[in-house]
Amino acid sequence: MRSNWLTDHFFNKTRKEREKAFLENGSKLLEKLIASCNGKPIPIRTFSAQQLRQATNNYCEHLGKYWYKGSLEGKIVLVNRFSGSGAHLTINDIVISAQMSAHSNVLKPIGCCLETTPLILVYEFAANGFLADQIYVKRVTELQHQPMVWERRLKIARQISHAISYLHTAFPRPVIHMFMHMRDILLDEHDVPKLSNFIYSISIPEGETDVKGFWGIQNVRFCPPESKASGKVTEKTDVYNFGRLLLELLTGEDSYNITRLTIDRASNLIAHLHDRAQGSCINEIVDPAIMAIGKGGASLPRQLQAVLDLALTCTEKDPQRRPTMVDVTKELRRIERFTQVKEELPGSLRNSKLHERFEEHASTSLKRNVSNDESHAVKETSVRPPKA
Repeated sequence: MRSNWLTDHFFNKTRKEREKAFLENGSKLLEKLIASCNGKPIPIRTFSAQQLRQATNNYCEHLGKYWYKGSLEGKIVLVNRFSGSGAHLTINDIVISAQMSAHSNVLKPIGCCLETTPLILVYEFAANGFLADQIYVKRVTELQHQPMVWERRLKIARQISHAISYLHTAFPRPVIHMFMHMRDILLDEHDVPKLSNFIYSISIPEGETDVKGFWGIQNVRFCPPESKASGKVTEKTDVYNFGRLLLELLTGEDSYNITRLTIDRASNLIAHLHDRAQGSCINEIVDPAIMAIGKGGASLPRQLQAVLDLALTCTEKDPQRRPTMVDVTKELRRIERFTQVKEELPGSLRNSKLHERFEEHASTSLKRNVSNDESHAVKETSVRPPKA
């Protein structure tokens, strides 16, 4: 009899905790959706904890990080089960993802479980896994993957830059992604990249040019210098992080675990390449697999050099010298066209009119004090989803 009482007490307590979490998380999610979406409804399905346990066979197929493979209503899905994150962070993730769901290079949310803290999130499936597993030399070797050809790397870079440009320009206030990493970019069955992980994303307040980042940003190893000093972030924070992503695509190195390049223990990938790029041949810097399987003949080294120059400009210590993400997207599109129409590239973008334009842009207006024509150009370049 006592055993039955204990069992009933336990299950009643668990049920009440789930109900309490559901109400608290649901109200927070609804409040944030209304505030972020100007009252426009964004459909977010809710699932019970039991549904997601069944969908994932009790989370048996772990795909890496917080991701699990599942099946809901006959459809393969990704289930994101964060550990140690507060409810407000997972709510932030699904709210930003929902706002970005129209963009073809963002992982689309399907729904979430409100009964747990943090929330368990459900997304569309990305059949080809994490970009990191097809770029980082160490992971490619361990998993016996084919190295990714340069043409695909460049296209992925342009598509992700477009998604970040969209964050910066498509909403009433710019949204900073904040914490971009190759393990947060997934690939669908056609190798279309899908940006994810918006838990730390934040909007810049109206009338401001910066905002306080998440509480631990100053301890992040590859935090931009100005954010490490002040704890504040701007659109140029994302530019810096994207520049690091470009360097990883070029070198095949994981910034957090350098294996191929010989780098001083006190240095890092960004600092090393800023020091070395001036006097080095591009062949000494890039992932050897790029040259081994590269197409484009004599034009390939010049295209690689152009991307390296762009990455180094994005990771300048002075944020005023960095381009906007809109300019980065334009330049990557131009570099792509170089191989397609044999357009002439300058020898070094760091000494070209492009770099002069970046500096001119920085010295005039950091925000949206642009003409109607320029506004139209920004919209055309960075708001319209790119063709796959």
